Amino acid sequence: MDINQRVKEIKQSFRLMMDGATAQSMREKGLCYHLNWGATLPRLRQYAEELKDPASQRYELAIALWKEDVRECKILATMLMPPDEILPEVVDIWMEQTPTVEMAEQAAFNLYQHLPYAADKAYQWLSSSSDLPQICGYHVLSRLFARGQEPNERGINEFIDQALAALQSANPTLRKAALQSVIRFSGLGILHQRLAQSALRTIGIDLS
Repeated sequence: MDINQRVKEIKQSFRLMMDGATAQSMREKGLCYHLNWGATLPRLRQYAEELKDPASQRYELAIALWKEDVRECKILATMLMPPDEILPEVVDIWMEQTPTVEMAEQAAFNLYQHLPYAADKAYQWLSSSSDLPQICGYHVLSRLFARGQEPNERGINEFIDQALAALQSANPTLRKAALQSVIRFSGLGILHQRLAQSALRTIGIDLS
């Protein structure tokens, strides 16, 4: 398979998914991409499932799609990338190149939560000085907590400390992602719930 030709074919297929109203709505909300066809997420997910590319070639295809400065290409890349094949260094590059909150959320949901080293990356992102990696990290941890994955004592302390800082951020999207993550953390058990409630009371938030 010629990867460049395959990417060209996929990009052409986005024309059939074009939704001008959705693209305009995204622009109004500040979600600016170099090229955005406005394809809905369910349609992209369905398209990803319909692609017949062999599993052995999906890594290379995902890498090529991510390099395209097109919203749909990048989202599709997160859907196609085999989570057990992408290296941590490549994940770091993708995070650095993540242009919007939408892309951070999609990458977390479609790919990053399934990485063998998902928790390690999430905690690394929580300590970032930038909001987007933090938002992505909280989304990943929310998914891990929802699946019952418990952090160790060091992880708990780090999570609580970072979450308290994020919950006092001026960025409402970061605050929302952090709070959702704390709520999922609380669902791990009575001990986790008490830890979260006690910590949040120090900044005037009542979870009960």
